[in-house]
Amino acid sequence: MLLATTAALGYQAAVRVSPGQVEILRSVAALAPDVVGLFREPIGFKQTATGDYYVFDRRGHTVYSVDEGGGTGRKLVQIGAEAGRVIEPSAFDVAFNGSFAVADSPNGRERVQLFDAAGVRTGGFLLPGRGAARVVVGSLSLNGVGTLAFTGRSIVMSQPDSGWLITEYGLAGTPTRTMGRLRRTGHESDRQLHLALNAGIPIPDPAGGFYFVFMAGPPAFRKYDAEGELIYERTIQGLEIDQVVAAIPTRWPRRADGDGELPMVAPTVRTAALDRTGRLWVSFVVPYTYVYDAGGEKVRTVQFRGAGVIAPSSLSFAEGGRVLVTPGCYLFAPG
Repeated sequence: MLLATTAALGYQAAVRVSPGQVEILRSVAALAPDVVGLFREPIGFKQTATGDYYVFDRRGHTVYSVDEGGGTGRKLVQIGAEAGRVIEPSAFDVAFNGSFAVADSPNGRERVQLFDAAGVRTGGFLLPGRGAARVVVGSLSLNGVGTLAFTGRSIVMSQPDSGWLITEYGLAGTPTRTMGRLRRTGHESDRQLHLALNAGIPIPDPAGGFYFVFMAGPPAFRKYDAEGELIYERTIQGLEIDQVVAAIPTRWPRRADGDGELPMVAPTVRTAALDRTGRLWVSFVVPYTYVYDAGGEKVRTVQFRGAGVIAPSSLSFAEGGRVLVTPGCYLFAPG
């Protein structure tokens, strides 16, 4: 079975309503339905230089490889607490050569494991202490080890506990540098809430430097140069997310966590990624995505539609600028 082409169902690649309004991107293809049916909760979907797809099924505790045609899937990494398997996974990323990293939590300890393209474990390490889920959607932790970026040479994570937004690790698990001062939140007296509002998504820029997208509280992003110096910060605004921003509370409910309590912080941003032209795509908990150029100016407002309207849980970019989106494992033309 070949990659399912939604154009056969009458979908168009893109429809621009009018300048300055929402641009509708309709899926042009998807993984075969029987392959997608294997996944319980796919929140990672990437394509490598060989053409193969990798799918991270969080709830299935599994990483799959899918052939370029999209019709055959096989398990690369399966459930388990031992080395080479994953349990309670929260983050996943693939380098262009097909090697990948998975973050999970055996016995509540944050762990990062590295695998080659065939799913053979090549390394890994435990992070000190026990992980605290600071930003949560349902049962999914979206911060700390839950927002991992893997370049093939290093691992980049959001770790506000360190006093910095971004921590970069070598492949052996040694921190090599930190960058990005925490933003002011107005909740500095509540350390756990202050840290939660500084959790986010670190995104390495192949051209050099990093982006950091804040996940909770007032939406914003920063751009850093290759030396870790701040280039600019942008507040994210738009009609489509006005209600989300207006609903950000000033008091946060708390939940039990081990011997103490943590604030229950819901995100405003769900995922973000950098395309191959250097544009930053930021998707929200409502089904809209803003696209920013390298100078930090918003240039597009996009809504993804497959079988219905999609609020992306992950974004990635393949050859030709195609956008890969979960849930649903859809492919979109860049428009």
